[in-house]
Amino acid sequence: MFFFRLLSRLPLWVLYLFSDFIYLIARYVISYRKKVIDENLKYAFPEKTDAERKTLRNRFYRNFTDAFFAETIKMLTISEKELRRRFHVVNQEIIDQEVLQGKTALMMAGHIFNWEMAILGVALNTEVEAETVYLKLNNPFFNQLMLAIRTHFGGIMTEVKEFRKSMITLRSRPRILHLAADQRPTGKDKYQREFLNRPANFYEGGEMFAKKMSLPVFFGTITKQKRGHYRFEYEKMAEPPYDGSDPHSVTDEFCRRLEKNIRNQPDLYLWSHKRWKI
Repeated sequence: MFFFRLLSRLPLWVLYLFSDFIYLIARYVISYRKKVIDENLKYAFPEKTDAERKTLRNRFYRNFTDAFFAETIKMLTISEKELRRRFHVVNQEIIDQEVLQGKTALMMAGHIFNWEMAILGVALNTEVEAETVYLKLNNPFFNQLMLAIRTHFGGIMTEVKEFRKSMITLRSRPRILHLAADQRPTGKDKYQREFLNRPANFYEGGEMFAKKMSLPVFFGTITKQKRGHYRFEYEKMAEPPYDGSDPHSVTDEFCRRLEKNIRNQPDLYLWSHKRWKI
């Protein structure tokens, strides 16, 4: 951990030099998950030419190495002033207001770069408690490292198995509950629908919490303004009463908004993930 803290103290422009080198390795030497990325892009953007999809893949590699190496490492020690300069949150007050009125508010987002910075940005900007549900990493060291990064500004991280035991507190302890809702489900509890031109499975935890406990739901749109600078905007996408609403209505609306976010800046999505494995 000491080594990463020391590395994190370097200015971001220096870390980007390391990221540039890793980008070259990922793109030209090891062709990191090239087949997976190319297949995902071919289905998602059949209207694009091979050359256009190749350009998109290479831009993805650039964003991938920037986000996972330079930016995420920097967040271990980043100052409040620098994070506010690099990560602009819009409409924080509309979700905070729900919590201040005594309701837990769900915030659903996808794996769009840099979602790790979004965890810190929300924790830094909110006036209320913010909790993120996460999947534990298999490697204990890197799991602890990511927890240290994600809680740098006081956000609460709860492993998904532990959250299932404590979800009753959604009513008794109002807060923002952040769900990365585009994870590929591994169990039986899943919903299948078209997503970027292919069948995909989705968890419906957000759908269940919202309708069972009458919770408002917000979507978080991430856009990249330039290297190392992002914009995160809250929009309400569903609210009670849910009586008479269609089954899967919250999940379907999430998918619609996430597709829009992806198509706006497609090189920011995590194309290396085997998202569409059924």
